[in-house]
Amino acid sequence: MPRPVLLSDLTTLHLGGPAPDLVTVTSAGELAAAMQDHQREQVLVLGGGSNLVIADAGVSGPVVRIRIPGITIAADRPDGSVDVTIGAGEDWDGVVAQLVDEGLTGLATLSGIPGSSGATPVQNVGAYGSEIADTLLQVTLFDRTTGEIRVVPAEDLHLGYRSSDLRGTERAVITDITLRLHRRPTPIRYAELARTLDVHPGDTAPEPVIRQTVLALRRSKGMVIDAGVDDPDTRSAGSFFTNPILDDAEAQRADSAIRGWLGPDVTYPRYQAGEGETKLSAAWLIERAGFGKGFDGPGGRVGVSSKHTLALINRNGTSADLMALARQIRDGVREAFGVQLRPEPVLLGISLDD
Repeated sequence: MPRPVLLSDLTTLHLGGPAPDLVTVTSAGELAAAMQDHQREQVLVLGGGSNLVIADAGVSGPVVRIRIPGITIAADRPDGSVDVTIGAGEDWDGVVAQLVDEGLTGLATLSGIPGSSGATPVQNVGAYGSEIADTLLQVTLFDRTTGEIRVVPAEDLHLGYRSSDLRGTERAVITDITLRLHRRPTPIRYAELARTLDVHPGDTAPEPVIRQTVLALRRSKGMVIDAGVDDPDTRSAGSFFTNPILDDAEAQRADSAIRGWLGPDVTYPRYQAGEGETKLSAAWLIERAGFGKGFDGPGGRVGVSSKHTLALINRNGTSADLMALARQIRDGVREAFGVQLRPEPVLLGISLDD
């Protein structure tokens, strides 16, 4: 019997309309069977619902929610590394907490990120100088085209900045991920984290200390969803825009626009992202374009988080309200600085260009 559901009940933004059915799967076999049962329909595969904006109209097909459990820690390898296989339905921060307690290193900087483990490679989640690509060995996935379950090496996913070959496609669904972790101390790469830990970039710190420090930093920015804590700033999809990466010509034009807007002596955060590429801070651009913390969107029903400029929050609004605010911010940054911001969440049935 179908189980109609409101998608707003399944997303961290608490936005999204109805779906006609909800199927929860706890194994790769159940996933394959569910996809076979609904092969003629448009299926929405959902993990933790933390990186998703769904239209107010909802979806016409069923929702398949991934709840595949399991954390398997292999024996230490001769080089001191340890392979860990994690079910796609495991809560990501719960996984990080358990593995830090096990004495494994490499994940503490990714503490506090909401969502399911299976979603982490899809957008190559990252924070505080690390990303899942640093530790990902392989994934097991269900190929929706062939109906096969197969293992895919991490390099075949072409992981990039908040991207992979799976992002924005419906070709496959991850059923588990395998990470290669270590027991040696983790070097601190990110300047803000190093300052908070009172170490120099490149120095190390104990993994539990890194985890608690990262959680405190994320809480200060409204980026941790704590059960039982009524904080409207956590009704978000995390960072709504990615940091723009510009080629040399684009970076020069942006530099001229920034100095023309804010003065010739202005300094601003910029980082080398690759050969001939510069990464700018989306949060810095958004705030300088006039959209500071607490900025109100349409009717005050949505807004910019009071704790972090990159997070757009839902204050009992609609997905249409949120997208109107996102367009206003995108267009304001483009007008001020000539830089095009791009959304980080997956947009379903809705677009910034509507």
